[in-house]
Amino acid sequence: MARPRKDPAAPSTRDRVREAARGVFAREGFTDATLAEIARAVGIRRPSLLHHFPTKDALYREVVSGAFAELGAALAGPLFAGGGYRERLETLAREFGAFVESRPEVARLVVRELLDEGPGQAILVEQVAPLLDEVVAFVEVQGSQRLASGLSARAALMTVVSDTLLRTAAGPLRQPLWGPPLADLAWNTARALLWTEA
Repeated sequence: MARPRKDPAAPSTRDRVREAARGVFAREGFTDATLAEIARAVGIRRPSLLHHFPTKDALYREVVSGAFAELGAALAGPLFAGGGYRERLETLAREFGAFVESRPEVARLVVRELLDEGPGQAILVEQVAPLLDEVVAFVEVQGSQRLASGLSARAALMTVVSDTLLRTAAGPLRQPLWGPPLADLAWNTARALLWTEA
């Protein structure tokens, strides 16, 4: 009997492995996550997973690199679009907030990397630091007169980024610690730090 045809719209096994791995790594961290657990989450056996990713390190690097590449793509449009400083800043903040909110596992991965000193730290430095440098340069050139008194552009941006990541990664602790959800909190924080009235 022939195998049933695969749905061409269905994600590939490799994509399903990456998606499941993102959730497992976010929950367990690199050290505690196992390939067997990831394979179970996908509904395949460990040898099948190893066919697509020969090591846990290779899978982790692809998951983390992919997440940061998605972030870079989400921010590239607003960063390089035309328009005034305020409009571009608002779009950047809203896009960043929406990206993190829609992918809480990415927030957890980043927070874990900051604390656990895992293999993703090199990827953070390689992929995220240059993106941050571009946003800092944009703020320094376009909005230097708008920064809150006494703050550097990098410090202000990292306040927005870290608050958004930590708030999203907090899961059920989010409301008790940050209070009721507020729309566009990343933009509200960015506006307070990076758009003072002249």
